[in-house]
Amino acid sequence: MNRAKVANVNKKTDEVADDVFESIHTVMHLFRSEQYRVLREGRYDLTHMEGKILGFFIRHPGATLRDLVAHLRQDKGQLARLIRSLKDQELLEAQTDAGDRRSVPLHPTREGRNVHHILQRQVRKLSEVAIKGLKASERRQFVVLLNKVRSNLEGLRDTSSMLGAQIDSNAASH
Repeated sequence: MNRAKVANVNKKTDEVADDVFESIHTVMHLFRSEQYRVLREGRYDLTHMEGKILGFFIRHPGATLRDLVAHLRQDKGQLARLIRSLKDQELLEAQTDAGDRRSVPLHPTREGRNVHHILQRQVRKLSEVAIKGLKASERRQFVVLLNKVRSNLEGLRDTSSMLGAQIDSNAASH
């Protein structure tokens, strides 16, 4: 048995868990980097979050900053800055509502739709490259395993909100 195998056998469970998530993080970083590289070779330098926001307005044309905040559950100021960047790059446009000047519907421009299409095409290409060499059964098993991990993490949300309510209840009774 070689040293690498012995080292892996002797690893503690928490170290293996760390390795799993470090691997997931590395794969996603490589994937996102390659996804957006195709744009950087042209005139756009979008971040992952800008691409995500552009995608939201592609799927929900006429939505507002308030809608985006509710959807992403992130800081309104940060999202407003990202929207400004997309507007400056002429990928999003605002159409003010004469009836309510506080609510500004946002729409993707033609160029915004083109950029989104490029990103989607790149995702399809990268997805195929990423799983090249995996048998169909391995691909299915990989999805099953990732779904288990996701389910565990989603269950944590429920557990932590129940735990938070319990802590609040205990604090109120003392």
